[in-house]
Amino acid sequence: MEKTGTRKLRIAIIHPDLGIGGAERLIVDAAVELSSHGHDVHVFTAHHDRNRCFEETLAGPFPVTVYGDFLPRHIFYRFHAVCAYLRCIFVALCVLLMWPTFDIILVDQVSVVIPLVKIKKSTKIVFYCHFPDSLLATRTTKLRRLYRAPIDHVEETTTGMADLILVNSRFTASTFAKTFKRLDARGIRPSVLYPAVNVEQFDEPSAYKLNFLSINRFERKKNIDLAISAFAMLHAFDGDILQGHNLAEVTLTLAGGYDKRLKENVEYLAELKSLAEREGVSDRVQFVTSCSTAERNALLSECICVLYTPKDEHFGIVPLEAMAAQKPVIACNSGGPVETIRHEVTGFLCDPTAHEFSRAMAHFISDTQMAERMGKEARRHVLETFSTHIFGQQLNRLVVDVANRKLD
Repeated sequence: MEKTGTRKLRIAIIHPDLGIGGAERLIVDAAVELSSHGHDVHVFTAHHDRNRCFEETLAGPFPVTVYGDFLPRHIFYRFHAVCAYLRCIFVALCVLLMWPTFDIILVDQVSVVIPLVKIKKSTKIVFYCHFPDSLLATRTTKLRRLYRAPIDHVEETTTGMADLILVNSRFTASTFAKTFKRLDARGIRPSVLYPAVNVEQFDEPSAYKLNFLSINRFERKKNIDLAISAFAMLHAFDGDILQGHNLAEVTLTLAGGYDKRLKENVEYLAELKSLAEREGVSDRVQFVTSCSTAERNALLSECICVLYTPKDEHFGIVPLEAMAAQKPVIACNSGGPVETIRHEVTGFLCDPTAHEFSRAMAHFISDTQMAERMGKEARRHVLETFSTHIFGQQLNRLVVDVANRKLD
């Protein structure tokens, strides 16, 4: 009997919104790597802005097809989850009705479509869970708790219907078990597939500038205000760690994904600018919204260190990108970064306070050679553990194993 390890698989990937975040980076890498292993890959999504996307989605080895972009993303800035469900269900229905059968459908983030795409019995379903959605939603009122209850139930039930569940870190795997207790009781446990970074895209660092760089979407959960507060607190170490250093030369750049369609992005950017003003550092803080890959790489090449401020982040692709670009990372000592950053070797893992972040920053200012040493070790670490080549090999093996189950 023919095994899928010796033939090309037809693989569909269903993703809700193909923007420029970490989840989208993983999906693009998955599509590129699966294509490089000889599979026929097609990405389906509810939104793809050609002016705000990863370059591979425009000229990569796989096509991108959009269905359902006319459907609302929210209703008066509410019901985001329900709207996301409806948009992804529409995408799934279009895939079912308008395309031939796929061997594998990789569903990303929104599990509600899994029962639909399982209608075709010959198709195997892989679900990538970046983090349980039920933990990302607020429940500040009884009405919101009532609204979320059926959504949370549907999420757990449909997630358990996948043939293979993948998560992005051991931290997320443990959170998965604590959150989806019914699945854990049935012995349904996810496999860990770390996201990766293309190391080859990063050139040798140019001359180091005393610039700290934060790369994150402009969302409150990313805790970017910690970077501003820590930067402003550097003066506390003047005369101690920073003996003889001119802080006027030190700058901070806040770059990342920004979508003017999203109310939170607009509001949070304004809040951050206001914070920089209140802290008296606005003249040394630069904001860069929705920079291109080339602009991001240039910023990485010139900075002395990258600040990664989210607390309990389920993975975090930015630390990998920073380390691949030979830059040390200062991050919170929780969540995924604990699994990717080697403390005092490729960066610092700190308590999520301005004082602790600022102290780590001060060490890099006082000893730029330490930043260079850590940066070189960081790149070696990423090459050995988190390269797209390794990611592609692992994903291909998992996909082939799942496809082979129907042939045994």
